[in-house]
Amino acid sequence: MDRCEMSPTQPVEPLEVPQSLARHGLGFLISGLIALAVDAGTTSLLTRGLGMSAFISRPLGIALAMVVAWACHRRLTFAVKTDPTLAEFGRYAAVGWSVAALNYAVYAGLLLAFPAMAPEAALFASSIAAMAASYAGMRFGVFTRL
Repeated sequence: MDRCEMSPTQPVEPLEVPQSLARHGLGFLISGLIALAVDAGTTSLLTRGLGMSAFISRPLGIALAMVVAWACHRRLTFAVKTDPTLAEFGRYAAVGWSVAALNYAVYAGLLLAFPAMAPEAALFASSIAAMAASYAGMRFGVFTRL
């Protein structure tokens, strides 16, 4: 008897998401949060701790976060078993900097439109805006084995 033919007295088991899909999504989320923490921490330290301009400190935060994100996405999101290569990092950096340009444009636009906005608030909003572009680039341009 299939699911559609079950009687109302039989318990219905919930549909399960394949473990690899759940692991993949969780890996993307965790990797992104780690990279976001590195970006936000670096940007905040440079702006608030060292008095650097929010417009200058953000690219430095992005650069450091990009290297951390590459390592995390290789391991957690895409579970790449092969050794990392310079070519792979080059593809990741190309996608990463393209997405970073989008991210930075939204960030700068928010700060220019709302001068009283905290740099961290603009950072979080711009990071959310760039998330989909980032995943698509990684999935189809860098880690294409899935």
